[in-house]
Amino acid sequence: MNGSEVLDVGRDAIWLTLQLCAPVLIVGLVVGVAIGLMQALTQIQEATLVYAPKIVAIFISLLLFLPLMGALMSNFMRQIAARISAM
Repeated sequence: MNGSEVLDVGRDAIWLTLQLCAPVLIVGLVVGVAIGLMQALTQIQEATLVYAPKIVAIFISLLLFLPLMGALMSNFMRQIAARISAM
C-alpha cells in the first residue's frame, strides 16, 4: 500500500465521518435555533429549556437516520475489504 492509497482511505474515512454526523448535528442545530428563537420572542429565559427538546429531537433523528448510517458504514467496510483483498 503506497502513500496515495493511504491518503485515499483517510479522505474516505473523514468524508464518511462527516456524512454520519451531519444529519444529527443539523437536527440539533435547527432545534436549538428554534428553541432559542422561541425563548427570545417570549422572553422565557430558562437555561434548561433547550435540553429536553434537543435530546428528543436527536434521539428521533438517530432512529430515522440509523439505516442510512448503517448503509454508509457497510459500503465503506466493503471498500476497505476489497482493498485488502486486492493486495
